[in-house]
Amino acid sequence: MTVHLLKKNYHGLCSHHPNLTCLSCRSLGQLDEAQMMSHLKQSFSYQQKTNFDSHVSELVDSLIEESVSLEPTPLPANFSPSMSDKERSKLSIRPPNGEGKQFVNRRSLLDELFEVNHIRTIYHMFIALLILFILSTLVVDFIDEGRLVLDFDLLVYVFGQFPLVVCTWIYMCVSASLVPFMLFQTWAQSQCGSGGHPRLWSLLYGSAFLLYQAVGLGFLPTYVAVSNSLPPASSFIVILEQVRLMMKTHSFVRENVPRVLSAAKEKNDSVPLRPHINQYLYFLFAPTLIYRDHYPRNPLIRWGYVATKLLQVLGCLFYAYYVFVRLCIPQFRSISLQLFDLRSLVLGVFNSILPGALVLFLAFFALLHCWLNAFAEMLRFADRMFYKDWWNSTSFANYYRTWNVVVHDWLYYYVYRDFLLMSGMRFRAAAMFFVFTVSAVVHEYILAICFGFFYPVLFCLFMCFGMMFNFILHDRRRGPIWNVIMWTSLFLGQGVIICLYCQEWYAQRYCPITEPSFLELLKPRSWSCHRQKDGMAESQGM
Repeated sequence: MTVHLLKKNYHGLCSHHPNLTCLSCRSLGQLDEAQMMSHLKQSFSYQQKTNFDSHVSELVDSLIEESVSLEPTPLPANFSPSMSDKERSKLSIRPPNGEGKQFVNRRSLLDELFEVNHIRTIYHMFIALLILFILSTLVVDFIDEGRLVLDFDLLVYVFGQFPLVVCTWIYMCVSASLVPFMLFQTWAQSQCGSGGHPRLWSLLYGSAFLLYQAVGLGFLPTYVAVSNSLPPASSFIVILEQVRLMMKTHSFVRENVPRVLSAAKEKNDSVPLRPHINQYLYFLFAPTLIYRDHYPRNPLIRWGYVATKLLQVLGCLFYAYYVFVRLCIPQFRSISLQLFDLRSLVLGVFNSILPGALVLFLAFFALLHCWLNAFAEMLRFADRMFYKDWWNSTSFANYYRTWNVVVHDWLYYYVYRDFLLMSGMRFRAAAMFFVFTVSAVVHEYILAICFGFFYPVLFCLFMCFGMMFNFILHDRRRGPIWNVIMWTSLFLGQGVIICLYCQEWYAQRYCPITEPSFLELLKPRSWSCHRQKDGMAESQGM
C-alpha cells in the first residue's frame, strides 16, 4: 500500500514537471521502498527550488517596475548610457604628454539628479519661494503706493551702460582670438626653423605675450570699468570675462609650448606642433579652462535644452533681484545710518544668513550649472563635469575641489603643480598657500572693481578661515556631523560677506569723500560713517 502511494505521487510530480528526469514504470517497479523514498525526496527538493525561483523572479520584476516608475524621464539621445571604466577611457581625450586632465563624455550631476522626482521637488520648492517673493513685493507696493509697481529700477541700474560693456567684450574677444595665437605661431616657427638664437626669440615673444596679458587684457578693461564707473553687474561682466580670457590664453600657451620645445629638441617634424585656428577659437568659448586640441563632442544640439537653461539663468537673475529687494535693501538702508558697533554687526550678520545662502545657491545654479551647460550644449561639448557633489562634503578641502571644478582644474595644473615642478616637488604646503593667495587676490580684485571700493572681507576669509578650515576640516573627517559643521560655517561666511559689503556700499553713498587720500581709500567707510535720518538722501534707491 505504501509503495503504491509513493508510485502515484512520483508519477504526479513527473507529469507536472517535464524537465525533471523521471524513471520509467518498469524501472520504478524494480525499486524497493527506500530507493523510492530517495527519488521522491529529490523530486520534492526540485519542486521547492522551482517555486522559490519563481517567487524571486516575480519579486525582481516588481522591483524593476517600481524603479522605472520612479525615473520616468528617458536618457537623452545624444548622451550615452552608463559605461564601464574601460569603455569610458576609450572615449576620453587624453593630454598630449599623458598627464593632466582627461575629458570624458559625461553629464552634469544636477541633470541626472533632477530625473528623480524626490530631488526635483526641491527645485519646485525654490520656484514656490520665488513666487512668494514676487507676491509679497507686489502686495507691499500696492499697499504703500496704491497701485501695482512693475518697474525694475534695481536691475536697470546694475546693468547700466550696457552698450559700453558689449563693445569692451568684443574688443577682449577679438584681441584674445588674434594676438596670443599669432604670437605663438610665429614663436613656434622660429623654434623649428633654420634661424638661430631660439632663446632670444623666446624672450622676445614671451615678453610680448606678457605685455599683452598685462595691458591688452589686464589694464584696458579695468580702466574702462573704473573710469566710466560701471555699475556692479556691468562691471562683473567685464571683469569676469577679462579673468576668463587671461586664464584661457595662459592655458593655451602653457599646454603648447612644451610640445614645440620637445619636438624642436628631437627634430621631429611629424608631430603637429601648431594648433589650428579653429581649435583655438573653439577653446576660447568652450566651458573649460584647460586647452586640448580635441574634446569629446555630442552628435546633436538640443536647442530646447539650451532655451531651458538660458531661461533658468534669467529666472535666477530675477530671483536675486527679489532677494535683495525684500531681504537686503530694507535692512541695510536703515542700519547703515546707525553707528558701527558690535551689536549692529552681529544682528546684521545673522539677518544676512538667509539672503546669503540664497545668493550662494543662485550663483551656483545660474553660473556653474545653467550657463555652462547652455554653452556646452551649443558647442556640443560633452564633458559636463563643471562641479561635483560639493553639498555632501565633510571637509572644506573637498568642498574647494568640488564646488567649481573648472577653476579648480586650472589652479591645480597651472599654479599648484607648476609651483611643485619649479621647486623640485618640494614645499607642498607652500604650494597650497600660494594657490590660496592667488585665488584670494583674484576674488578680491573682482569685488573691488565691481563695487568701486576696497574692503578685503573675502580676502581675509580666504586667507584666514579658508586656510584654517582647509587643515582642520580635512579629508580624514568623516560622518554627518562634519557635513553639518561645513554647512554651518558656509552659511555664516555668506552672512558675513553680505552684511559687511552691503554696509560698506551704503556707507560709500551716505558719506562720500570728495578728495580722498590713499589711506582713506583703504579705510572702510562703514567704520566711521554715521548720519541722521533727516540727512539721508531719499533720492538714492540703494
